[in-house]
Amino acid sequence: MLQLFFNKINLKPATLAVLIQATAFFFVFSFAWIIKSQSLYVISAFPLLFLSFLVLMHAAIAVWFANITNMAKWWRWIHFIFPLAVWIMSQWHVPNTIYLVGFLLSLSLYWTTFRTQVPFFPSTATVRQQVLTLIPQYQPMRIIDIGSGLGDMSMYIAKLRPECSVEGIEIAPLPWLVSVVRAKLNRSKVDFRIGDYRLLNFANYDLIFAYLSPAAMSDLWQKAQAQMRPGCLLVSYEFNIEGVEPTQIIQQTDREKMVYVWKVK
Repeated sequence: MLQLFFNKINLKPATLAVLIQATAFFFVFSFAWIIKSQSLYVISAFPLLFLSFLVLMHAAIAVWFANITNMAKWWRWIHFIFPLAVWIMSQWHVPNTIYLVGFLLSLSLYWTTFRTQVPFFPSTATVRQQVLTLIPQYQPMRIIDIGSGLGDMSMYIAKLRPECSVEGIEIAPLPWLVSVVRAKLNRSKVDFRIGDYRLLNFANYDLIFAYLSPAAMSDLWQKAQAQMRPGCLLVSYEFNIEGVEPTQIIQQTDREKMVYVWKVK
């Protein structure tokens, strides 16, 4: 019954996560109230042990709900860790200012994840080197990194392929600000902008690099098909497009994550 209910409401992952945590808390609170009403000895004799049990119970219920609603595995880890982290922080008596600072930092990094379903994912040096091999030397290309984060990919390409026009677009304000400052300090010619890549015209670019999330790949492909010119490249790190055969797959050293390349026809 619960599985059918959660599957039917069809919520965004972030909204579903909040609902799952609230539901888990309701079950745990109801259980604790029933136990307390029985005036059991274990509560008064071992209050810390009982509270620890309730926290673990909350985590287990949240993970169970995440499992039956087919949330991604990393969401299940978040559901498990969240109540434990809250409990530990409460035991440490962390000042409220620390919570506020943490909230503001998280907001500046992930404030649009609710809508875009694309969290902050930094790329690695190996990926940057592999993407560079897709760009011919001395051939001017217009390149954009969508979800450019801290700007590592964009500045790396701009440095080693100075004949190319390189842009980066990031919707989260803190990574965008960091990338702009870094570009200024390194005298990089990359044009970093803040905004939603979905509002771009993909026809303006010869190569588009994306490190997004599985939830965004289908819409990304539809936009690429509709706007990108024949012969241009769409490159995705780690996330494939379901049902679409890549033109090229570049194997990673860890044998798990790939660089997927599609040449638009």
